[in-house]
Amino acid sequence: MHEKKVIRTDKAPAAIGPYSQAISFGPFIFTSGQIPFDPATGNLVAGDIQDQTRRSLENVKAILEAAGARMDQVVKTTVFIKDMNDFEKINEIYAEYFPNPSPARSLVQVARLPRDVGVEIEVIAAPGHGHGHGHASSGDGGCGCGGK
Repeated sequence: MHEKKVIRTDKAPAAIGPYSQAISFGPFIFTSGQIPFDPATGNLVAGDIQDQTRRSLENVKAILEAAGARMDQVVKTTVFIKDMNDFEKINEIYAEYFPNPSPARSLVQVARLPRDVGVEIEVIAAPGHGHGHGHASSGDGGCGCGGK
């Protein structure tokens, strides 16, 4: 039976409501949406959309590391943006954090985000399933996921 475990780190913004930074459950880690809030200064990033995207992804990365996971173990992302005109600028930074093969992704424009930021990013990661990193085998020499 799987147990729900709260993931928490001071290297990412603390939850400002009734939610956790992340939850691990079974082989997965589910992060809450991360906005460009700098945990070191306690302030929102004042830069452009690329600075905001980078800070949001650094927050995701810090949470995953606190759970013993890496960015290359992310299997799904959801990106919420305030302005679809920022799509290409966001993609430039996003690609730095998720090179090929990139995780599955949904990206949607929304009317408003917390604190009126331009971007919010949440992820689902499968730690321990990165090939060569100790994931379970199906007995035939592979796990059956089709990865290499």
